[in-house]
Amino acid sequence: MAPITKRLEGKVAIITGGSSGIGAATAKLFVQHGAKVIVADVQDDLGHSLCKALGPNDTVFYVHCDVTSDSDVKNVVDTAVSKFGKLDIMYNNAGIAGAADLTTLYSDNENFKRVFEVNVYGAFLGAKHAARVMIPSNKGVILFTASVASVIAGASPHAYTVSKHAVAGLMKNLCVELGQHGIRVNCISPAAISTPLLNNALKMDKKVIEDILRAASVLKGGILEVEDIAEAAVYLSSEESKHVSGVNLVVDGGYSTTNLSFTSAIKNVMNHTTI
Repeated sequence: MAPITKRLEGKVAIITGGSSGIGAATAKLFVQHGAKVIVADVQDDLGHSLCKALGPNDTVFYVHCDVTSDSDVKNVVDTAVSKFGKLDIMYNNAGIAGAADLTTLYSDNENFKRVFEVNVYGAFLGAKHAARVMIPSNKGVILFTASVASVIAGASPHAYTVSKHAVAGLMKNLCVELGQHGIRVNCISPAAISTPLLNNALKMDKKVIEDILRAASVLKGGILEVEDIAEAAVYLSSEESKHVSGVNLVVDGGYSTTNLSFTSAIKNVMNHTTI
């Protein structure tokens, strides 16, 4: 087993949506653990700045990639192989929240299609092109960022929730198919984190959102951060999880295990009952 400080030594990874949020935190941690990393995104300025800060060009570099473009995804995978000779880890992290459409009747049809295009079709293309180069090697890791919305309902817009259920389903199907070639496939499903994606979707200040998340948390003593998801990605990409496949790893501090609506209703009644 590789030393704990270099759990991805010698690995080559692509992280889509890698310029900010979970992707940027994961790129940083992957580099710290010895991986060669390609940051793939459409946020060019952020991507170049991140890679410059993380290390030399032979360790981490940026490639423009729209995950809904087959040619862009093919290019970033081919770039990894031509530059480093292989691809060990494909982390399909890119995604969008879409509009905050919480009702079916007033949902925007084009928004629904766009969310699926990025979150599901983009994830499919990443897995498809990764599999193209991993199958001949009979090894590799394919990861997806899903969401706690893939295991609970009612807290997120329809398009986002259904797209993340689809990503989890895609992961399971790929696990069965690609397991025959020694390729492990898993999801990470975070609870809400104050990332640019969530902050922009809610149109709220980061501090306000963090206060809300802290109040809603089941596991007290802190809030979920992007670094926590990066740690999960390192584990699922390392030899420490060499027999873990087909798992939707929910990282939410127990949020999805309970429904506090009954307790909240009781408290509300008691608070408004005069004795």
